[in-house]
Amino acid sequence: MKKKKTRNWQLFWVMVCLPMCWVFLRFSGWHWEEYPILTACFSGMAIVTSAFLLCWAAEVAQKDISQALALAFLALIAVLPEYAVDIYFAWMAGKNSEYIPYALANMTGANRLLIGFGWTLVVILYWLTKKAKEVKMEEGQKVEISYLALATLYSFIIPIKGSLSLIDAVVLLTLFVFYIISASKAHVIEPELIGPAMELGMFSDVPRRLVITALFLYSAFVILVSTEPFAEGLLMTGKMCKIDEFILVQWLAPLASETPEIAAAILFVLKAKPTMGLGILVSSKVNQWTLLIGMIPIVFCISSGKLATMIIDARQIEELFLTVAQSAFAVAILISLSISVGEALILFMLFATQLVLPAREIRLIYGFVYLILTFFIFYKDRTRLKNLFK
Repeated sequence: MKKKKTRNWQLFWVMVCLPMCWVFLRFSGWHWEEYPILTACFSGMAIVTSAFLLCWAAEVAQKDISQALALAFLALIAVLPEYAVDIYFAWMAGKNSEYIPYALANMTGANRLLIGFGWTLVVILYWLTKKAKEVKMEEGQKVEISYLALATLYSFIIPIKGSLSLIDAVVLLTLFVFYIISASKAHVIEPELIGPAMELGMFSDVPRRLVITALFLYSAFVILVSTEPFAEGLLMTGKMCKIDEFILVQWLAPLASETPEIAAAILFVLKAKPTMGLGILVSSKVNQWTLLIGMIPIVFCISSGKLATMIIDARQIEELFLTVAQSAFAVAILISLSISVGEALILFMLFATQLVLPAREIRLIYGFVYLILTFFIFYKDRTRLKNLFK
């Protein structure tokens, strides 16, 4: 027990100290623009480690707020690095239209990665460890599924009209506010913490809250000073290595920002709590599909200094259509409050094969495949459609 406690504290202090390496470089006068690959690596490491600290802090926060709200809060905090990257690209897009594709690239990549890889990993890992053929969700988690369904239905409008506007922001942010209000009505449940979060949770109320607040502020500071170098480092690395910058932003940036969140879900699965693990990822999907998308046109307008609509090009329309279609298929699966190993494998196979076939025609084909499968699920099981409207 003592060795375990020591390991937990060692891991905690490693995660606290690692970002300091980048912070030192950032303010030492080092010209990070001249070393894009190193910049992307160091700043990316700082973002990932800070995200782990945020996850632990958010887990401990469950001792003071309801479980449903804590899951929503944990999911929101865990993807803070991704929000920072997207907001940076949206801000730059308001000043330079060349950045517009990158804001949406990061968002679409993160959403598809979350469902195609994250959800699947939870189900498969639970099957491998407990031989369970499905992961069941609780009745209270209908809140997440309902708001994800509403956000998905509305989001079909965006690729159709080919733009992101303040109207979209109002609708999606309103959904997010109502989602948080709904989640906050649940009862407070004492959480089961492991790792560094368990050690932090043993503090008495006042010291615990002070430490958690300090972790939030420290991590937010590190993310703030790392976002621009990380984003620009990716773009410069793509140009230097002759790799499509859109692909780097779409997949490499979300991979870094989603790692702590998926790690938190895995920990819940290993604790034989797959419902909690999947709940984090579903709540994160709701956050991304409401707050994240809703913030992009607002930041774009503030940066441009006028009430402007963000016009998206053909490739972004295709990426958005594919992402919304995948979300619709995921909602159709989760309405039954369970996801089976077979359904998880379908999600993963569609995600993985599309990933290695990035052609325009492939994106459209896969988008329609998702929609066909969605209609098939509703046709085969009419009760799911009734549950959707309920």
